Amino acid sequence: MKKIMTDHYISLDTDTPIWNQFFTVAPLVVIGSKEGSKYDLAPKHMTTPIGSSNFFGFVCTPKHATYHNVKETGQFTVSFPLPEQIVLSSLSATPRCGESSSEKHIIPSLPTVKATAVDALFLEHSYLYLECELFKVIDGFDDYSIITGKTIAAFVRHDYHRNTEKEDQEMINQHPLLAYIAHGRFASIAETYNFPFPKGFKI
Repeated sequence: MKKIMTDHYISLDTDTPIWNQFFTVAPLVVIGSKEGSKYDLAPKHMTTPIGSSNFFGFVCTPKHATYHNVKETGQFTVSFPLPEQIVLSSLSATPRCGESSSEKHIIPSLPTVKATAVDALFLEHSYLYLECELFKVIDGFDDYSIITGKTIAAFVRHDYHRNTEKEDQEMINQHPLLAYIAHGRFASIAETYNFPFPKGFKI
């Protein structure tokens, strides 16, 4: 081992989860699903587009109603909240493990809007909405699974829509993005920089 590793780094025990021993940056979304005659909302930060096509995935656990709802109905929604919606996003997590969404008395009190192509709710006033049909559930990550879907409808607020008329940094400065700082913190991102891609690199 190089000396720099022993002098400047702490070795983490990988026999236990390592993720609460440092901070990482992640998106924060609210997943919507249908459970029986009621609706469920749940915040998630382990989320990502799957490739450059219109697939989207998030991590969930069979301990949560969201997992079973999506497998049962074959569809879900994704809301990307604004920074000022952090409290609403947090409230949608009440309660969690061991209780069905029918016991989530908070959901009817939250500002929501119905999706157009799937039977589920969005968190109202979010800047981006995705409506997804279930593609594949990958189990086996200990107690967790990856749920993936194909986006069949999407809506973005006009002031968050990228276009050539407004410079990217000006747009983000005027309309900040919400980030989750795992675990347990959040940030409003209003300042960004051009990424220094190598010459000739194509995204």
